[in-house]
Amino acid sequence: MTTALSGSTVFKNNPYENHPDLSELEAEVLWQYAKLSQNIKELIAETRLLSEAPDETLLKRLRVLEVRMGLMLTLFKASVWAVINEQPVDESTNFADTTADDTRG
Repeated sequence: MTTALSGSTVFKNNPYENHPDLSELEAEVLWQYAKLSQNIKELIAETRLLSEAPDETLLKRLRVLEVRMGLMLTLFKASVWAVINEQPVDESTNFADTTADDTRG
């Protein structure tokens, strides 16, 4: 996966080519490691940029969701209030205070 994102020449020229202590195969393997190392460095830089900056599209979508959830909460409260108000008021003693005079010993 060769990219032109870096200014490094490691992707174009083998720095280990014609080295007197390396065979052709060793120079090729070291070059592949150098390219892999450069790719990993670029990947680290990109992931660092992505992790440091907020995702603007995600923030916009979350703001829309937040507004919708606020609206849904308001509608839910209004619906509950309407259901409560539709019920007839029971004037019986079912809801009388039963804790009165329980302090006598």
